[in-house]
Amino acid sequence: MCGRYAASRGPEDLAGIFEIEQWEPEETLAPDYNVAPTKEVYAVLDRPLKDVEDPRPVRQLRKLKWGLVPSWSKTPEGAARMINARAETVHEKPSYRRAFSTRRCIIPADGYYEWVTGKGERDLEVEGKKKRPRKQPYFVLPADGSVFAMAGLYEFWRDKTLPDDHPQAWWVTCSVITTEAETSPLAVAPEEGPHSLAEIHPRMPLMLTPDHWGPWLDPSRTDVDDLRSLLAPPPEGLMRAYPVTTAVSNVRNNGPELLKELEGPEEGTLF
Repeated sequence: MCGRYAASRGPEDLAGIFEIEQWEPEETLAPDYNVAPTKEVYAVLDRPLKDVEDPRPVRQLRKLKWGLVPSWSKTPEGAARMINARAETVHEKPSYRRAFSTRRCIIPADGYYEWVTGKGERDLEVEGKKKRPRKQPYFVLPADGSVFAMAGLYEFWRDKTLPDDHPQAWWVTCSVITTEAETSPLAVAPEEGPHSLAEIHPRMPLMLTPDHWGPWLDPSRTDVDDLRSLLAPPPEGLMRAYPVTTAVSNVRNNGPELLKELEGPEEGTLF
C-alpha cells in the first residue's frame, strides 16, 4: 500500500522532469516530507486547458487532494480510505473504473514510507484482516535518486451544496495505484533488516518508468486491455530501502530529518 510519502521537489524541478507545459504559481506547495492522506499533493496529467480553442491535451502540474472522491458520490466522506487503488482490480471497481479509463495521472515523490510487519501480520493483511500496530518504518526510493513516479487516478466531484462560483464547489482528488511488492533483492539493502520490498510489506505503489509516462497520461487511450498492459511492475533491481526514525509515524512531524538513514532499526522495534 501507500499511506505516507515524501515530496520535496518544487514546480521548476518537476516541470523539467515531466516536460510540464502549464502550472499555476498560486498552486505551489511547500516541500512535504510526511505526505499523509487528505493532504494537497502535486499530480502530473494531460488534459485540455479550459476556455481555449485548442482541444489538444496539455501536460499540466496540478494541485490535487489525496483521497479520491468518485464523481457520483453524494458526500466527500470516505476520501481518506480511497488513497490506494489495486492494480489487479482498478479497471472493474465502481469507484475507479471511469477514472482508469480517461483520468490517469502521475503523482511524483522522492519515495514512500512503509512500516515493516512480521510474516504473520503480512499474511493477515493479504487476507484483508486487521493486523497489529506497525513497527520500524523504512523509506523506499529509486536507487539512482531519480523521481519516484507513482501511477495515479484523478476525479472531479461537485459539491452541490455550494454555488457554482464558490472556490470549493469543485474537488479534484486522486488515488495511488498499488501492486504486489517485489520479491527480488533490493538494489541497495540495509545490513540489518529486509532485503526485498516484499519483506517490508506485501504491497507497493506502482512506479512508472519514463517510457511509460506518455502512454499512461494519454487520455485518448481508453481501451481497458491496452491500459491494463501499462500496469506491469517496473524492472527489478531499481529500488533501495533504509530504516528511518519512528518520528515519521506522527503526521505532525515534517522535515528533511525524517529521511535520514539510520544505521539499523530503532531500539524497541522489530523486523
